[in-house]
This record gives sequence, structure tokens and C-alpha cells, in this order.
Amino acid sequence: RRHRKVSGTMSSSLLIKSADLYYGAAQALYGVTVECKPGKITAVLGRNGVGKSSTLRAVTGINNVAAGEIVFDNEVLKKAAPYKRARMGIGYVPQGREIFPLLTVKENLETGYAGLKGGDRNIPDYIFTLFPVLKSMLGRRGGDLSGGQQQQLAIGRALVTRPKVLVLDEPTEGIQPSIIKDIGRALQFLRDEKGMTILLVEQYLDFCREIADDIYIMDRGEIMHAGPASDLDLPEVRKHLMV
Repeated sequence: RRHRKVSGTMSSSLLIKSADLYYGAAQALYGVTVECKPGKITAVLGRNGVGKSSTLRAVTGINNVAAGEIVFDNEVLKKAAPYKRARMGIGYVPQGREIFPLLTVKENLETGYAGLKGGDRNIPDYIFTLFPVLKSMLGRRGGDLSGGQQQQLAIGRALVTRPKVLVLDEPTEGIQPSIIKDIGRALQFLRDEKGMTILLVEQYLDFCREIADDIYIMDRGEIMHAGPASDLDLPEVRKHLMV
């Protein structure tokens, strides 16, 4: 897989290092290490309930790790709040999209302005190049969009925040195949043209094989396998993903 070199772009690094995470007395992550290489797409795969979303919650600061570290651009994040991490450049597309149903598409995108300085408070044109449907529906309420359109809106809103690292929780869940292809193309564009570092959690193997550079497979809160995306063709790797 050949990527174009992005001229003049410094890609950010993200490292989840030996992370333990608890919900009350229940442990969700056991020494999880995931390295997101700068300007690459890293996918974390696994069945439901194995700790994938918990890994992203640790990155975004929704839940803090009990042990281990989250390191962003060589800075240990300690217990930085989610809004601080967003301002530093961690963009988050949550599972279930969480757009505002009563706000228009334009207003939903503008909620991404919160952490931006005045001069940056605009919607970058490339968002409408990636997702033309958003431009044609700027005045439509978010709740009137299809699931796939809402997913495009959620990604667009995260991109408005000017992220250095984009974190996505199951972006293909419940979405029609044509829009899954659009989302895949968009993520490849962000990597290849914008030099963005991307971390996604996913269950859809073919999507990950197509766009990811590196994969991690989780089971019961632990990393069972790490390697290039081509490893998804190996039977001993796929067995970790069988229901």
C-alpha cells in the first residue's frame, strides 16, 4: 500500500502504554499497549465487550487509566480533562454518533468551534469535499439525517476542531455499504493528504484490511495480537475474532 508523502505536515504520535482501566471494582483493561504511528491508520478489533471502547475512553479522558500512560506527542496526559485533550488536538467521533438532533447540520458542525481561537472558527472546505451531502443539507436538522449521514456529520464535526489525531469508535456500525466506502475514502484522504494520525475501533474486518496500516486485536481487556493489517488474512489471527 503506497501512501503519498504529505509535504510540510508534522504528524502527531499517540501511545497507549500498559494501560489498566476500571469501572468501579470491575477491571476493563489489563496492561493495554497500542502505538499509533504518526500519519498512519491504526485499528483495534475485537468482539463486543472486550475493551475496545474503554481504550478510546482512556485516550479521550472520559475515563482515566489507573495504571500506565497515555502519551500524546511525547507528552504524558496525566488526568487531563476531555475538553483539554480536544484542545490539544485529539478529535473524537463517539459510538452512536451523538450529534444534536434538533440543531441544523451547520449548527452541529459549529459546535466544533468551542476550543478554537477566533481566526479558526470556520468549517474547512475539505470537509464538504469529503462529504458533499453535508453541504447540501446545512439547513436540515441533524435528527432528520439517515444514520450514515449522521456518521458523516459526526466525523465532520470532529474535523472542525482541527485534530492532529482522530479517534473513531465503530464508524461503520449500522451504516449502508455505499457510505462505508465514503468513510473509508475520507479516512485515507486524511492520512495521505493531511498527514493525520487515526485510531479507530472496529468490528468490520474488510474495512480494516482495506484502510488500516496496523491492527491490534483485543479479547477480555487484553491485546492478543499486534501487527500489519495484512495479518487479518492469517487464520491464527482471525480466530481471535470469531464469535
